[in-house]
Amino acid sequence: MSVRPQLPIIAGALVAGATGLFGGAASDEEFVARLSDATEAAIAEADGAPVTARFSTGLGWPTRHPTLSGGENLDETRRDRVAKAVAALPGVGGVDWSDGTIQAQGGLVPVSPMHCQDDVNALLEARTIRFEESSSVVDAASQPLLDEVAAALNPCLGAKIAITGHTDASGSEEANLDLSRARATAIRRALVQRGIPAEGLRAEGVGSSTPIDGLSPQDPANRRIEFSVIATQPLQPTPVDTPGPR
Repeated sequence: MSVRPQLPIIAGALVAGATGLFGGAASDEEFVARLSDATEAAIAEADGAPVTARFSTGLGWPTRHPTLSGGENLDETRRDRVAKAVAALPGVGGVDWSDGTIQAQGGLVPVSPMHCQDDVNALLEARTIRFEESSSVVDAASQPLLDEVAAALNPCLGAKIAITGHTDASGSEEANLDLSRARATAIRRALVQRGIPAEGLRAEGVGSSTPIDGLSPQDPANRRIEFSVIATQPLQPTPVDTPGPR
């Protein structure tokens, strides 16, 4: 049975909920403007210049889940401090960085790994996503494996999925961190090209800090990509996340 006739009723209920929540006085835009002002002050207090926050979706709708940008050249400690300062503000939801790296998740709810994570792990137990030597360019032979990974991740759409890059301990740790981050970001980009929403993917690199149990840190097998479901957003739309009537 079609549910389309119910959409006006649902939209009306959401509008009524928004009116009740904000007392009919403040629009979504006004609410987001207040969050934006508070966020600007929090970023300044956290020594986060030149970071800015955008409280709108890709379609231009107001949202309480800000995207931070301008912090690409900040060290990880400052980025972490800025994101946590913003996430701690009343009314702010999960905080993301425009480059897709993991940061403070605000009010997101941790979840147990979903079956899609097990499916991806099973794929990667038998095969490895390979890169060109000392590069973040995915080897052509690994493209079909990425197709399978994207298909396995589809059941997790709506969740936050971490893509973590690892290296072995050869070379300097600074170089290992840079390479692991670049490779995780490359995998994120490849999955987005395969239809996985960018806003659900977080990329991070940890260098050689987490070798596989039982292996020497120098073992090449430590060069790997791992996936994990880290959080899920509430399914109930909030007034500020839901577009108003046209």
